[in-house]
Amino acid sequence: MAAASRALWACRAASYLRISSFPRAFSTVLKDLKYADTHEWVKVEGDSATIGVTDHAQDHLGDVVYVELPEVGASVSQGKNFGAVESVKATSDINAPVSGEILQVNDELSEKPGFVNASPYEKGWIIKVKISDPSELNSLMDDEKYKKFCEEQDGNH
Repeated sequence: MAAASRALWACRAASYLRISSFPRAFSTVLKDLKYADTHEWVKVEGDSATIGVTDHAQDHLGDVVYVELPEVGASVSQGKNFGAVESVKATSDINAPVSGEILQVNDELSEKPGFVNASPYEKGWIIKVKISDPSELNSLMDDEKYKKFCEEQDGNH
C-alpha cells in the first residue's frame, strides 16, 4: 500500500509541477511538415512557411525560459542562425530550414517561452517567412525520414 500511495503522490506532484511522471516513448512528429537535421520544422502554406523547433528538440532542451526572436523584415538563409532558444539546460541556436524574408514573429514567446515545450507545432511556432527559393524544401526530411533520423541520433547517445 505504501508504494501505491508514493506513486499517487509522485503523479500529483508531477501534475502540479507540469512535468511528466512517465517516460515518453518518442517525440511527436507530424505528417505534412518538413524537417531540418538541426531539428526545426517547416509548415508550407503557398509561398510562405511557418518555422519552429521540433518536439524532439524541445524534449532534449528541457524547460524553455527564453526565446531570442529576429526582426520582421529581416532575411534568413537556409542553414544559418536566426535566433536562439534558452532552456534550463542550455542555449541552442535556431537555424532557418529555408531562405526568405521574415513576415511575422511569434511575439507571444517573449511572455510565454514555455509554448515551445507545451505546443511546439502550434502555439510555439517561432517565425513565418516568405520563401525565396522553394527548391530548398527538397533538401528537408519528410516525417518518416525525420523519425528515423531522431532514432539514429538518440541511439548514438
